Amino acid sequence: MKIINTAKPVLIDDLYQYLKANLNRQFADHRKVEIDFDILKDGQSIVIQKPGLYDGFLFKLTPTGSQTLEVAKSEHYVDDVNALTLESVLDELFVKHLGATAPQI
Repeated sequence: MKIINTAKPVLIDDLYQYLKANLNRQFADHRKVEIDFDILKDGQSIVIQKPGLYDGFLFKLTPTGSQTLEVAKSEHYVDDVNALTLESVLDELFVKHLGATAPQI
């Protein structure tokens, strides 16, 4: 689990919409494969998963303060190329959207 510090407040609805609009497209650009991950809002968390390909979630994002985001990564897929690419894409999106400083999940 990693805590990401941001320059802007973490608004769960805003982050959810941003990820829905950008995550899968940017993943496809990086990995050169079409995998559409499910991005679900679960209360005050965002869950990223791909049923049928992965059991359970790949990432769970939960604001823990006004300018912090807790990122839980599934321990089952740490060496999986799709999970690693997704992690890199999330890092980039956190920097672009939240002003995070070089997050490392």
